[in-house]
Amino acid sequence: MVGAGLFCIGLYMIVSKHNAIQILIGIELILNAAILNLVAFGKYDRINNGGQMFALFAIVLAAATTAVALAIILNVYKQYKTIDPGQVDNLKD
Repeated sequence: MVGAGLFCIGLYMIVSKHNAIQILIGIELILNAAILNLVAFGKYDRINNGGQMFALFAIVLAAATTAVALAIILNVYKQYKTIDPGQVDNLKD
């Protein structure tokens, strides 16, 4: 139930916000919901600990994705002076 709640909150943030940072936070909430479900369902695989291993991999992947996304957002802000994805209308060199 907690994972489903986190997923719904993250999805709402992605759909309703006009700020790139808040959209990134929504994506992170969705990833955290998936990680929480992996750990919860890992209870049924006590021998191989597959849920915990997938969760650890997802945490590392989320950290790398966040670093790349923040770098892209900073470069967009440097060029357009806004972080609203709706105002970025073209991508020039």
